[in-house]
Amino acid sequence: MNVIKKQEFLKNKFEYLSLVEKGRAFIYPTDTIYGIGCDATNTKAVKHVYSLKRRINKPLSVIAPSKKWILDNCKVGKEEKKWLGKLPGKYTLILKLKNKKAVSRSVHLGDYTIGVRIPKHWFSSIVYKYGKPIVTTSVNISEMAIMTSFKDLNKTIREKVAFVIYEGVKKAHPSIIIDLVKGKVKKR
Repeated sequence: MNVIKKQEFLKNKFEYLSLVEKGRAFIYPTDTIYGIGCDATNTKAVKHVYSLKRRINKPLSVIAPSKKWILDNCKVGKEEKKWLGKLPGKYTLILKLKNKKAVSRSVHLGDYTIGVRIPKHWFSSIVYKYGKPIVTTSVNISEMAIMTSFKDLNKTIREKVAFVIYEGVKKAHPSIIIDLVKGKVKKR
């Protein structure tokens, strides 16, 4: 596992993204906290993220490549468009999928409801260039404290990710969940 800074990642992004394309999990910064993710279309990679988090019955969210991707792949009405206008930002929008093949079934666990984000962070431009959604979930074993600095990174997770893009300590809170399927807002 390599620990790299933004400049190193950008300099060698094709090398690192080829690891993602091959199904490797990695850790990256966002506008809120660090995320652990993988290519959301790769079922084996998604299952690996679940195993790292020891989480089997809660769906994952994704960083969408663009608002267009969300419009093309999710059911978006008037209320959803209003919230879509707030992206990029510190929100996860819970939407129904209309394209059932947009992500691996393992991401949403078969209910075709998905959390989508576009963080207000340079990493979103990488997802845009990659062209496919990236799984996004907090870096921790399920129900344990989230990673705010490298020293907090669980040893098991550290050993099983390809690389970590590290920006120093993150003191923010996870994104605000806007459930547009159930009509609920959840601050975490």
